[in-house]
Amino acid sequence: MTEAGSTFALGFVAEYLIQLAIGIVVVIRSKGSPQARMAWLLLVLLLPLIGLILFLAIGRIRLNQSRIDRFNDAQAEIRLLTSGEKSVATTTDLLSPGRRKIVHLAGAVSGTDLRTGNLCALFSETDHLFDVMIRDIDAAQSSCNFLFYIYLPDNTGTRVGEALKRAAARGVECRLLVDSLGAKPFLRSRLRRDMEKAGIRIGEALPVAPWRAGFKRIDHRNHRKIAVIDGHIGWTGSQNVADAAFAPKRRYAPWIDLMMRIDGPAVHDLQALFIEDWLQDCNDTVEALLTPVPPGHDQGIPVQVLGTGPLCFNQALEALVQVGLSQAEHELILTTPYLVPDQTTFSSLQTSARSGVSTSLIVPARNDSPLVAAASRSFYEGLLEAGVEIYEYQPGLLHAKTISIDGHTSVVATANLDRRSFELNAEVSVIVFDRLFTQRLRAVQEVYIDDSQKVHLDTWRQRGLHRQLLQNGAGVLAPLL
Repeated sequence: MTEAGSTFALGFVAEYLIQLAIGIVVVIRSKGSPQARMAWLLLVLLLPLIGLILFLAIGRIRLNQSRIDRFNDAQAEIRLLTSGEKSVATTTDLLSPGRRKIVHLAGAVSGTDLRTGNLCALFSETDHLFDVMIRDIDAAQSSCNFLFYIYLPDNTGTRVGEALKRAAARGVECRLLVDSLGAKPFLRSRLRRDMEKAGIRIGEALPVAPWRAGFKRIDHRNHRKIAVIDGHIGWTGSQNVADAAFAPKRRYAPWIDLMMRIDGPAVHDLQALFIEDWLQDCNDTVEALLTPVPPGHDQGIPVQVLGTGPLCFNQALEALVQVGLSQAEHELILTTPYLVPDQTTFSSLQTSARSGVSTSLIVPARNDSPLVAAASRSFYEGLLEAGVEIYEYQPGLLHAKTISIDGHTSVVATANLDRRSFELNAEVSVIVFDRLFTQRLRAVQEVYIDDSQKVHLDTWRQRGLHRQLLQNGAGVLAPLL
């Protein structure tokens, strides 16, 4: 063999050994699904250097042990301090076997009870919901605890900030926890400084800094939206503290969101989630934050709160979705801005439609993430072939995350139907077992459908070859999105 041939052979062997070593690292260190491992393996084999850098940066769920300890301590103390309180959990005897299964699963994975006696309302118009939320802040007597993924220093952010400043001036304890990445403009804003000067405590969840990238995954975010006033009024859903015009991505506006307001015992579980998150990044005590479980209302309804994320059983949300889909007998409607389902959820949607359940999926026609949009559409054909009806919302970016099942069970969540929500982010979902509430949610979903364009299988199959290549190529990376 010539010298050039020997050099080539050695180079080939070295490259093979490097790729093999990288592949072993991916297989051993990845904690995700088999599909995610395969996608990472393909990426690092095709693009060894880039793939390895990306895998080391965002391919593994890495949590600081001190953060895990603070979470576990807070959770244990909350349970200890509330163990002697009179139970407000409702009996599940009046629920159907399928709904009891949902309750038992949610309780097993989150430790929360199904609580009765809650007054619940839906808000689908941004200005109106913040009008009501600000009235709640203005009526606060003891505490306002807010947790939002995004908080913008825009008109809405300023209005909420001024309301919190008024509350602080009355002696109300006000705390605001925002995600370091999602609320970056606010954290650097004058509004933040003015609010702190007024006595509002502001915390930065999961701080992002270049030097931290080697120690933890920077795209593990706190995606929750929670507001708790005086321990008995709670808000959650998809809405961030931002105008519907959403300045950072104005071209996709308006952003269409849905929030629910709860008055009753279930707010205690929203408060507990806030406390667990607040204490991970801020100095405080559980005793200073925890309020008694509020009493129920005679005309209230059963509600269960489910908190998910890497610090707890982070497949809980995926499991809940599977059980919910399997329990539908007549009708199933889902809305999500980001549709990148894992294989099990994808199969469950197909099975639902093929078993005779009217299964509808409402997604935005224009998505702020081109890669996610392409990956989402890679699932269309398989869903359409199974009989799932897909609607693309036209007026703006549909950001609401909801599920309605058979007209009697509802889910309002912060989570999307994607791996990021199922495995990476801290999320909160609220399950409501009530026909009237579900009818109200169903009416909102019907408005979304009326403002959407239905996707037809025959037309979809006729899309251009370049679109098929782009979408199916992005679909290969779906387990990583």
